[in-house]
Amino acid sequence: MELSITGAGATVLATFGQRDGHARDGHPARGLVHATNATSAALEDLQLTVGEGPCLDAFESGGPVLVADLTAELSRWPVFAAEAVKLGVAAVFSFPLQIGVVRLGSLDLYRASPGRLTPVEVTDALILTDLAGERILQEIDGHAIADLSWLANPHIEVHQATGMVQAQLGVTTEHALMRLRGYAFTHDLTMAEVARKVVRKVLRFEPESEPK
Repeated sequence: MELSITGAGATVLATFGQRDGHARDGHPARGLVHATNATSAALEDLQLTVGEGPCLDAFESGGPVLVADLTAELSRWPVFAAEAVKLGVAAVFSFPLQIGVVRLGSLDLYRASPGRLTPVEVTDALILTDLAGERILQEIDGHAIADLSWLANPHIEVHQATGMVQAQLGVTTEHALMRLRGYAFTHDLTMAEVARKVVRKVLRFEPESEPK
């Protein structure tokens, strides 16, 4: 099995506020399971920060998202595409991690140069996705699908910070996450860095004003 890619990352996604399979606001929560290199990890964090990208689209649609030239997708993902190109990413291929009807997350592959995956490579990627899904399902065993607390990942602080900002502002989870994203983007920080400040009570958000 060979794939002409530069890096890969597997991410588990769940839904904030999920109860009995139903989400209150439908916004996916995320936890990075594995990344082959620093760029792959940064690519996953970027999608979390800006709230758009092939990972989220693959999870929502249940089908592969194959982008041979990221510069051609600026209108589709205006912020993600521009920032991913700065990271040295030219092509992205996302495959939903799914076991039966249970969708777990996505496997994201990237390439430093533009170009399509061949039909054989797509088939190999689908096989790899199935294997990754089975492995993740083994790891999740004993945990609720919406519970990402078992993941040793800084993204867990994002979920904690979102709840704190939601309480501070008296808003929905989705709005709280938007405020966190906005702060991260305007201050050139990652979501993990902003979340850490909130969780440690160094940063607090106030209604109708800049966070203190």
